[in-house]
Amino acid sequence: MEQSEVVNIIIETINSIFSNLFSSIDNNVYSYLDTFTFIDSSIIDNSFFEKFLGASGKTGILYLTDALLFAIIIYYAIRYSYSVFTGNNVEKPTQFIFKMIIIGIFINSSFFLCEQILNINYLISGSIQDIGKSIINKDITFSCLIQNLNSVISVGENSFDLFSFDGIIKGFISVGLLNILFSYSLRYIILQVFVLTTPLAMLSLINSSSYWIFKSWSKAFFSLLLLQSFVSLILIIMLSLDTSNKLLLIGSIYALVRANTFIREILGGVSIDVSSNISSIIASFKS
Repeated sequence: MEQSEVVNIIIETINSIFSNLFSSIDNNVYSYLDTFTFIDSSIIDNSFFEKFLGASGKTGILYLTDALLFAIIIYYAIRYSYSVFTGNNVEKPTQFIFKMIIIGIFINSSFFLCEQILNINYLISGSIQDIGKSIINKDITFSCLIQNLNSVISVGENSFDLFSFDGIIKGFISVGLLNILFSYSLRYIILQVFVLTTPLAMLSLINSSSYWIFKSWSKAFFSLLLLQSFVSLILIIMLSLDTSNKLLLIGSIYALVRANTFIREILGGVSIDVSSNISSIIASFKS
């Protein structure tokens, strides 16, 4: 067998492997992108989550927070009693009681408040998607985006060539969308964690020295929520682009990958960039 034939066989085998891989990813993985990106209160609408949070007020994190609130009240009562003898400045009882009532109401309504915030955020992003659909006559979803991309760069056993310009672009897009999938699934989990810690974050409002906890929590929580509206805007632009310009598609995928970074630079918050986090972990082990 000649050397050229061996090379051709190797190239065909590589193309066949990557063609099957990309087709499998398209058919089985990307369907979760819309679920992980455009979320509403359904992410916390299950009995296990309600029990862990303690939405009934009898168990879970809410019960722990109420116990801490009661302990703070006892501490204030003891401190106020001693202030008569020591002369220390202590917050007035009427002011303290009023603050306790307000904070207690917010703490015990935290599950309801989070549900409404998640639904309102979903309505905002959904409105942006509806406006985009009315303008470009396409569904503003990742499912529609994948169909558009596949119509531009097809993947087939006979047509796909990894070593061509289209093949390189398809590889970049697939890796980029997988990165987006991992990042947004991480966001999905982190948002649930933030909802669980809502009562504790609200409890931090009780004192000016702990107010920074609520401020940091709310900044991170709302930046993750606003991300899906920002992604909706990017999708509108992507679906309205001239598909013949394939370099713009790469730029759009990169914009989706970096969307969380852009939000953090504007509002602050937490990182869900999986590739950056993995690189940081590897760098820490090397050091």
